[in-house]
Amino acid sequence: MEYIILIAALVAVVLGADNLVVGSAAIAKRFGISDFVIGAIIVGIGTSFPELIVSSIGAFKGNVDVAIGNVVGSNIFNVLGILGLTAMIHPVIVKRENMRFELPFCIAISILTILLAFNFFNGSPVTIDRIDGLILLVVFALFIYISFVRDRKNGTAATSTEEDKPQNIWASVLRTLGGLGVLIVGCDYFVDAAVAIATEWGVNEAFISITLIACGTSMPELAASAAAAAKRNTDLALGNIVGSNIFNLSFILGVSSQINALAGGGITFVDYAVMIGAAVLLLICALNKKISRLEGAIMFAAFVAYNIYLISTQTL
Repeated sequence: MEYIILIAALVAVVLGADNLVVGSAAIAKRFGISDFVIGAIIVGIGTSFPELIVSSIGAFKGNVDVAIGNVVGSNIFNVLGILGLTAMIHPVIVKRENMRFELPFCIAISILTILLAFNFFNGSPVTIDRIDGLILLVVFALFIYISFVRDRKNGTAATSTEEDKPQNIWASVLRTLGGLGVLIVGCDYFVDAAVAIATEWGVNEAFISITLIACGTSMPELAASAAAAAKRNTDLALGNIVGSNIFNLSFILGVSSQINALAGGGITFVDYAVMIGAAVLLLICALNKKISRLEGAIMFAAFVAYNIYLISTQTL
């Protein structure tokens, strides 16, 4: 029964997130916001709402591994899995302004998160407490502010197509709110079913959270990035991944830690290190201003290798 609930909940999560993203992106376009900012902030945050709801529910129910593992696993999957596949469909073009701010910011927030989680500043046990969460939320607010300031300064605007024009503002708002409602209900059932399956399989919640739950909540990112790549709008695809990862670490962990201090858990230093390594690999691949199909294949191969490692730790 848990498997049926899991699948049904995942469908609800994907449908809810899709309507949330489409509605919010349509609203953003009405205000002339650029494609990258729509990708990095509007779509990036919208597609990360499953992670937000799942991690918040996990924190509320005391499932620390769900709250943290979902975020760490999603960030790894977003870069190595989703962006790897996206680049294999069509090379991802990287603009100079993205190299100067968004990508380095993504690495910086990843490093800050591991420093806070392992308490390098005060030597306390592994935890992300409320003070750590407030720091992450401040960093998120700073990212949003700088992104909009840079967007206005660069004078970039969203590209408009015929299919964008008929959107009614109130219909978009209704679609956004409806998608959010479906998303919240779906995520609640998704978490409960995943934890039940972990118990049935005899594996810990950390493993399920960083694999099954993380990949499940990242389905909207996969769909959005694949669609953007198919339309040759790789700027939106890259912005979606980068914005989603920054939102996951700064806002989601920040909010979750306010609900309940994220102490202990089974997410290891290796998992955090792989997350940082994925962000650094993305920056290295982007140095040529393009992520090629070969580089995408290397990213995806790294994702497969990491999951083989995770499985091996469960069978030893």
